[in-house]
Amino acid sequence: MAHIRRFDRDYSRREFLANTAKGVLGAGLLTSAWSAFARTGSTGPAYPDELNSIEEYTRGKLKAGDVITRDNADVVKDLLDPVRYKQITEMGRRLTLAPTTTDMNKLNPPEYIEATLRNRGKAQFDAKGNVVTREGKPWIGGNPFPEPQSAIEVFAAHTLSWGRHDSSFYPAKEYDLDEAGNMHYQYSTGWAEMATIGRNVLEPKPYLTGHEDKVRYQSVFFVEPNDMRGVAYLNIWAYDQTQFPELYGYLPAFKRVRRFPTNQRFEALNPGSELYLSDAWAAGDPFMTWGNYKIVHRGPYLAGVSGGWNSSHPNWEHKTHGGPKGSHFWDTTVELVPETIVVEAEPTMYPRAPVGKKRVWFDARTFLPLCMVSYDRRGQMFRHFDGSFSVYDDGKGRVMDGKNPYWSWSTVHAYNVQTNRMTRIEQVREIPGGFTMRVNDPSIYEKYLTIAALQRLGG
Repeated sequence: MAHIRRFDRDYSRREFLANTAKGVLGAGLLTSAWSAFARTGSTGPAYPDELNSIEEYTRGKLKAGDVITRDNADVVKDLLDPVRYKQITEMGRRLTLAPTTTDMNKLNPPEYIEATLRNRGKAQFDAKGNVVTREGKPWIGGNPFPEPQSAIEVFAAHTLSWGRHDSSFYPAKEYDLDEAGNMHYQYSTGWAEMATIGRNVLEPKPYLTGHEDKVRYQSVFFVEPNDMRGVAYLNIWAYDQTQFPELYGYLPAFKRVRRFPTNQRFEALNPGSELYLSDAWAAGDPFMTWGNYKIVHRGPYLAGVSGGWNSSHPNWEHKTHGGPKGSHFWDTTVELVPETIVVEAEPTMYPRAPVGKKRVWFDARTFLPLCMVSYDRRGQMFRHFDGSFSVYDDGKGRVMDGKNPYWSWSTVHAYNVQTNRMTRIEQVREIPGGFTMRVNDPSIYEKYLTIAALQRLGG
């Protein structure tokens, strides 16, 4: 007897359109994804089968383990942003398919998920537009709007907690390629961030005493190459999202810390890079310095939300492929994300910005940013940013964050569509100088996130 489908792709499209028109933005088509997860430990019941399985979605044309190439990209064109489709069909990018992950604890740190469930319904905007509790205090932890009612709620929730941990230190390697695939620059960097509000693990919580007027401290410093060694920058983010972060830098040649203007956020920090301050986590600016937020699309998407960690390399380094010299793209594993919300925004407080607008694809379950496409002032596609994420536990290796396997980003592409220049970044175990990955470590603040730390790192 033929299998009778209760739902199909047309049903999903109709429901996404209808829900968006009604202003229903919470994840899930059959029920709330958060309610389903709280009840069953899986987001699967919130979606029809065809949104939980790439094999169901493509009617057997593709399955987990298959590789998307230029030969079959048209089968999943509606699951790709326009830049990745172009990269696959014109530049030889490949994506390996994996099964859909339905356990939210493998899509974000469990403590963040627990706090989100615990604090559902407790968030609001104050008169100025900042996220506060019902009592008017700074946010207390987790996603303040897991079932958002507007585009700005999506962006606000993510901007408050980029990496989802209370504090993180990411050793990273950056590779900057020109349009011909030549490696022009290579850097080893340390990136540190620490939340001052909404803390779920570190004491004191939910706030760092005396720092409730801030959202985070964030720094980056360079250890390679020699001519960049010791260069370090520190961003201090105000809780008030109409204010630009304070930006300090240490330049070894001058042997002093100086303050930099922070409204010039569309420039690279280092030569050759295609990564701007504004790009960090696809939300590198306070959310109220952008405006005209709107939802432009809802639907399934292919993204690297798990399987990004390479445990087979002792330093977690990743393999590459594609482009003129076989090194333009990270080897990436993707899966069918059943629902994304694409938010468009314009840089309203940056009159000289080369960017006219950006679109960010968010996983509707966790509001993790999966991809960003920015457009220039003429409306042409300008730059592309996509990442891969993972629980650092693949059955062959495991990295713990304390009591749970570590969850984090693994790789990033920052690509200039108009020049074909590419910046690739990967999180590694260690960079020269003995700097190693740390998470929820209270010493990160004193080591990396003060003016004195900038001077010490640059000395």
